[in-house]
Amino acid sequence: MKTTALIEMGKDGTFGVFTPDINHTIIGDGETVEEAKADFENSVEEMILSYTENGRPIPDELKDIEFEYKYDLASFSEYYDRINVPKFTQAVGINGRETLNGRREVAHCTL
Repeated sequence: MKTTALIEMGKDGTFGVFTPDINHTIIGDGETVEEAKADFENSVEEMILSYTENGRPIPDELKDIEFEYKYDLASFSEYYDRINVPKFTQAVGINGRETLNGRREVAHCTL
């Protein structure tokens, strides 16, 4: 099953990853996007392992699960640090306080 994993930068500058589209709560966090993704993927493995170790069937939504990572603008610019964010936002017509969907809240970019 393929589902979305959202990567967001917190107010403290750390990153979090979560899945809004499945019933199980799976999260990861880290000082960098890569650390957060690694922690998230480890959480997935641990959850699946907990089912198998306890002799319980793995829920369908966790079988062969794959993730499409989506980023908020802060996480996107941190992960792809070669992009000049001020020039990018100017080119697409948003200011530095807005996000890609034009509101002052988290927006997501599919890469």
